[in-house]
Amino acid sequence: MQLEHDGLMALVSLLRTDALHVIHPCDIIEDVAISYGFNNVEWTFPKTSSIGSQFLLNKLTDKLRHDIAAAGFTEVLTFALCSREDVSTKLRTKLADTKAVHIANPKTLEFQVARTTLLPGVMKTIHSNKNMPLPLQLFEISDIVHKDPETDTGACNERHICAVNYNKTSGFEIIHGLLDRIMQLLEVPRVKDNTGYYLKASDNPTFFPGRCAEIIALGQPIGYLGILHPEIVTGFDLTLPCAALEISIEPFL
Repeated sequence: MQLEHDGLMALVSLLRTDALHVIHPCDIIEDVAISYGFNNVEWTFPKTSSIGSQFLLNKLTDKLRHDIAAAGFTEVLTFALCSREDVSTKLRTKLADTKAVHIANPKTLEFQVARTTLLPGVMKTIHSNKNMPLPLQLFEISDIVHKDPETDTGACNERHICAVNYNKTSGFEIIHGLLDRIMQLLEVPRVKDNTGYYLKASDNPTFFPGRCAEIIALGQPIGYLGILHPEIVTGFDLTLPCAALEISIEPFL
């Protein structure tokens, strides 16, 4: 196997057990350093210095995760891949409108596309725990993936919050209260201008007609909340009403 970089070429023997893992000049440099001996390398100070710190997005995620759990919700962690039906048919939307990133050679029917919303994963978790005592109040803070032709890879990640209340009654007031709590933590006031947030009536096919609102924050739409459509509930083999919330937190960075 041949590896070339900046006019220099290295031949990697296929007899090596890790030959297929030699894919970068750093792998060759590591072999040279091992041969020369790490203890023989002269210690020098780097020309530049930096201090490591946590990404702002991850720091915000950790703080929100802690406070949402303190509000009585249980965190779940679901798969980043799902089936095509999970992001289209089961949510009463067309697959072409989801901007989903498809897997070229999926191994199973459950992992065909990258999720464009966190809702299917949370609903599947409720289905797996529907025999547990009510209410089930679950949430997840993770990345979704959607197509973006402006990026080098043609796709990008976006950090979302999704919360679902599953009970004998929908509990819309609980989800609405959670939204207010999240905005309070983010120090975003409830005003109708570009400095705050407000709710706007919307017709989203995933939610029950007349029971859905689009969330506008800092002058841009960030998500939806409302009571899920009965077809969504039955599509995930559930029998009780659900109120759900899903928003993007990246505009608040």
